[in-house]
Amino acid sequence: MSCHAVTAHRAQLGEGPFWDVPTQALYWVNIAGKQALRLMNGQLQIWQLPEHVSAFIPCARGDALVTLSSGVYRLDLSTEALTLLCVADTQPGNRGNEARCDAQGRLWLGTMQNNIGEHGEDLPITRRSGGLFRIDADAQVTPLLRGLGIPNTLLWNEEGTQVHFGDSLDGMLYQYSIQPDGQLAAPQVWFGPHSRGGPDGSAMDAEGYLWNARWDGSCLLRLTPTGEVDRIIELPVSRPTSCVFGGPNLTTLYITSAASPLDHPLDGALLAIEVDVPGTPCHRFAG
Repeated sequence: MSCHAVTAHRAQLGEGPFWDVPTQALYWVNIAGKQALRLMNGQLQIWQLPEHVSAFIPCARGDALVTLSSGVYRLDLSTEALTLLCVADTQPGNRGNEARCDAQGRLWLGTMQNNIGEHGEDLPITRRSGGLFRIDADAQVTPLLRGLGIPNTLLWNEEGTQVHFGDSLDGMLYQYSIQPDGQLAAPQVWFGPHSRGGPDGSAMDAEGYLWNARWDGSCLLRLTPTGEVDRIIELPVSRPTSCVFGGPNLTTLYITSAASPLDHPLDGALLAIEVDVPGTPCHRFAG
């Protein structure tokens, strides 16, 4: 597969890619650089934010959500004004990490102990203080999980009855059944650990296969619906962080990445690969 950098921008910690089908635009973030980025019509726009940001997701009403250290905010894309939507996690010293919307347009947000200093430096993780929260369009917050290390990957099956969710501290991807009351059943180990790095963000294709970015593994793993390795996609970066299907036919796989001590020339770049199986679309926040 031919892989190339989409822009000249390099992120210290690129994450959270989101493809918006109606506008054919790609959203992503540079967590450590406090940047929300959008590529639309070949033009890159960057919003500089006051705090570390882990996700940048457009909303049904035309603005966007940004998950900052102090809470979930609405960002007016024209004026750059921020308005607090909610504080999902009230644990001091935590920050948002993984965040995606389900088919109903509800935001699912995984949080963790903050491991990024004010100047982007790494801080040690000393506790499993993270959680998983669901945020409805009316800003109502429902806690789902506690005691998480580094939450990564949020993907649902077509019926919306199961969710794939990972914890990078465990090196594992789990599968949870979603109960009728919206809470999660006990986790089932679905995949991991694996010799090619740790699990980071993922995307789902139309065949139900999961494409998982492997931190420190320089690759993606395409995993079967039963959690077996179908193929390994080698990448020219040390630390791929997440991926999403985009383009007119959802056959362009966009991959975010982070800087690393190996100092690979493309580390931190947004990459693109054309694939033979289309992906499933992202969902905007319903509020």
